[in-house]
Amino acid sequence: MGRGNKRTEATSPAPAPTASPKKPKRSTPDVTDLGFLSAPVPSNQAKSRWPHRYQTKQTKATVTVTLSDGSTEEKELFQAKSHYTRAAVDGVEFELFDDAYIQSSEGEPDFIAKIVEMFQTTSGEMYICTQWFYRAKDTVIKDQDYLIDARRVFYSDIKDDNLLSCITRKAKINQLAPDMAADAREKSMASCDLYVDTMYTFPHAFSSLRKDINNLSLTDEVVETKTPDVKKPLEDSQRSEVTLLDLYCGCGAMSTGLGIGVSLLGEKIVTKWAVDFNSYACESIKYNHPNTEVRNEDAENFFILLKEWESLCKKFNVVGSKDIELEPQSSDSDESEVDDGVVVPSEGEYEVQKLLAICYGDPNQKKKTGLYFKVRWKGYGRADDTWEPIEGLSNCEERLQEFVLRGYRAKVLPLPGDVDFICGGPPCQGISGFNRFRDALAPLKDKKNHQLVVYMNIVEFLKPRYVLMENVTDILKFAKAQLTSYAVGRLVSMNYQARLGIMAAGAYGVPQCRMRFFLWGAGPTEILPQFPLPTHEALKKGVVVNEYKELIIGHGDEHGQLHKSALLGDAISDMPAVTNDTEEDEMPYDKAPSTEYQKLIRLSRKDIFGCSDAKRKDSHKSILYDHRPHKLNQDDYERVCQVPKFKGANFRNLPGVLVGPDRVVKLDETVERARCTSGKPLVPDYALSFEEGKSCKPFGRLGMDDIVATVVTRPEPHNQVLLHPNQDRVLSVRENARLQGFPDCYKLFGPVRERYMQIGNAVSFSVSMPLGYCLAKALQGAQYTTPLSLPFKFPDCLGELKSLRQEPEELIS
Repeated sequence: MGRGNKRTEATSPAPAPTASPKKPKRSTPDVTDLGFLSAPVPSNQAKSRWPHRYQTKQTKATVTVTLSDGSTEEKELFQAKSHYTRAAVDGVEFELFDDAYIQSSEGEPDFIAKIVEMFQTTSGEMYICTQWFYRAKDTVIKDQDYLIDARRVFYSDIKDDNLLSCITRKAKINQLAPDMAADAREKSMASCDLYVDTMYTFPHAFSSLRKDINNLSLTDEVVETKTPDVKKPLEDSQRSEVTLLDLYCGCGAMSTGLGIGVSLLGEKIVTKWAVDFNSYACESIKYNHPNTEVRNEDAENFFILLKEWESLCKKFNVVGSKDIELEPQSSDSDESEVDDGVVVPSEGEYEVQKLLAICYGDPNQKKKTGLYFKVRWKGYGRADDTWEPIEGLSNCEERLQEFVLRGYRAKVLPLPGDVDFICGGPPCQGISGFNRFRDALAPLKDKKNHQLVVYMNIVEFLKPRYVLMENVTDILKFAKAQLTSYAVGRLVSMNYQARLGIMAAGAYGVPQCRMRFFLWGAGPTEILPQFPLPTHEALKKGVVVNEYKELIIGHGDEHGQLHKSALLGDAISDMPAVTNDTEEDEMPYDKAPSTEYQKLIRLSRKDIFGCSDAKRKDSHKSILYDHRPHKLNQDDYERVCQVPKFKGANFRNLPGVLVGPDRVVKLDETVERARCTSGKPLVPDYALSFEEGKSCKPFGRLGMDDIVATVVTRPEPHNQVLLHPNQDRVLSVRENARLQGFPDCYKLFGPVRERYMQIGNAVSFSVSMPLGYCLAKALQGAQYTTPLSLPFKFPDCLGELKSLRQEPEELIS
C-alpha cells in the first residue's frame, strides 16, 4: 500500500528466547492524516482501567514486571494525559482491540499485534500499546516453522508501547475455538488473512486460547483455577481409566511412575501397550505389568503395523461389531505342545487351526519384511507354530476375520482414538557427544535421530489426548536445538498444546543430579499439564544452554521449604554386603532399614501396585532382587582393591602416582611402576591421560554422603566415579535402581549388563511420579499458570500409596 507519510519503526516485541528482531530506530512522525478520532475516555474510567498510566504527571514512570525466569525488573512506562478508543492512520480507521501490522526494521516482515491501548502521553505524543502475535519462527519452533501453516500466529502476553505512526495496515485475524468443528474451522480460516488458536507464553508453552482475545483489555488476566486434592479409594470401579501406550518403554519406569503419581489423586492410568526393541527390557516390563500387551519390536515396524491393523479392521468391518459369532476358544492354551485327541496329519498336509499373533517385520529373519501372522497348525502344538506372511493365508479368510475380531475386542493393538496418553523417550543417538560422525547441520537426516520422527508419526496416527516425551538435555544443545524445535513443531502442527521443561532427579528426592528434558502435549480441548516444583535442595550439575536455562523447573525461584538433598547413604546403607563375584539374583535383607527412604523403598508389590495375583508367589515376601554388581576383570578388581576406602579416593591414590601443583598427574619415575598380577600396569595409561591428566574420575570411590552425578548405563570404573564407599566393587544393579527411585519389588531381567542399561536409561521414579500427579490435576480440571507445589516428597508418596491401597481386614488373605 502506498504511504505518503514517513513512518517511524516500532519497538520490536520482546523476543522469544529463540528470536532476536533488530531494534528499530525511532523518528519524529509526520502527523498528517494521523490522530485520534474519538473523544477522550472519561478521566475516571481511564484511571480505573489503566491506573499504571496515571501514577505521575512526569513523562515516564516505572513499574515492576515479572520476567519469564521468575525474577523481576523495573520497566519504564509512558504516562498518559488521556486515552482513546479510535484513531486514524493514513486515512484508515482503527479501533481499540483491532489487529494490525506494525512496522519493523527495514527488510524484515512487519510485526503483528493487537492494539490494547490508545493514549496521548503527558508530553503530547500519540502512542499505542500493542500485545504481540508471534509467527512460528519467532517461537521455540525456530527454523522448523515449515511445519506450521504460514497463516497461523500465536498470541502472547507481551506488550510494548509504540508510536501510533508505527501502524502500517489492518490485519484480519480470526480466533478459532479449541472445540470448533472441522468444517467451521476450515470456513473461518478461509475468511481471514491470519488465524490464531493458541497462546505462546514463556518459558516456551503453547496453550489453547480459552478466552475471546478480541475482548481482552490491559486489566484482563488469565485466572488460575485449582481443585482441591481428591483422594478417591483405589478400588473405585466407577472412575474412568486413562489408557497409556509406552513407546520406547525400556523396563517401564516412566509409565509405572506416572501411574503411581495419578493414583495419589484417585485417578487411574492403565499401561495397555508397551513397545521396545530390547527383549530383556520387554521381559522386565511384562513381569512387573502382567496385564500389559508388551511388544518386542522396532517402533517403526510398530507404526506400520498399526496402519495395517486399521486396514484389516476396516476390511472385516469389525469396528463396533458385537453380532459376529466366534467359536469358543479351545481349552488348550497356546502353551500346549500338541492338541489332545487330534491325529497328526501325514507329511505335507497342513491346515490352519487358528492365528495367534500378528507383527510387521521379518520374524523368520529371511530378509523379507512384511505383515506376518503366527499360526497354530491343526494337529500340531506350540513347538511347531510358525510365522507366515499374509500373502500365504489367502485361503484362510475365516480364520483371519476371527483373529481380527478377537484382537479388536481385546484391543491387542490400538486404533486411532483408543489411546488416551502416549509417553516415551525416543532414542536420539545422533546427538550424543560420543558420536564422532553426528550431523550438526541436518540432524533430522541422521538415521540415529529418526526415532523422533517415528514417535511423532505414531502420535499423529493415534491422536491421544496427552503426550509426554523425555530426552537427554543434549537435545537442547546440539545443532541449535533443531530436534527440540522439530518435536514442538510437530505437536503444534497437530493442534496439540505443548509445554517444555527440564527436571533434575535430585530436586525431587533421589541422591543423583541427572537432568532430563520433558515435553508435555495436550489436545486442544484438554488442560495442559504443568510441571511440579522441586521438593529438595539439589546440586545443579549438567550443562544447559543459557537460552534454555529458564526451562529448568524452579530455576530462579527461591524455595524456603525445600528438604535437604537425599544422600547415597540414605538410599543404600541397609543393603547386604556383596562381593565382586556375587551372582545371586535374589537374597534376603540382613538388616532393618535405617532411613525413611529405605523403609519405603522396601514396600511390597501389594503395597505399591495392589498386586493380588495368587500366581505371584513373591507378592508379600521381602526379597531383594538384582543386588549383584558387574563383575570386574581381574586387573580392574586388583586396582579397585587398592583404592583407599574414603570419599573421593581414586587412581591418584594408587602407588607410583604424582600430582603436580596444576593437578595434572604423572608417574613417579623414581620408583618401579606397580603392576597387576597379569603384568599390566596397576595405573593404566588411559587413566593418566584422561581429560589431559586432570580427571579424578577413573576408579573413583563414592562416599555415603555423596550425591551421584548420574546413574550410568555402563558400570565401568575407567572414567566414572562409581565404586562402593566401603566395598571393593562397583555399585550393584539394585543400588543403581535405588538411586533412580525404583521400589525394591521391581524385578529386572536379562544379563547383568542389560539390567544396568535398563536402569540407566530409565526415567527416575522421583520425576515420573510427580509428573503423574500433575497429569491427575489436569484430569480433574485444575489449570495452573505456573509450576505447582507438591503436597508430598519422594519416597513418602510410596507410604501414602500404601495407605490408599489398604483393603478391609476381612478381604486380606
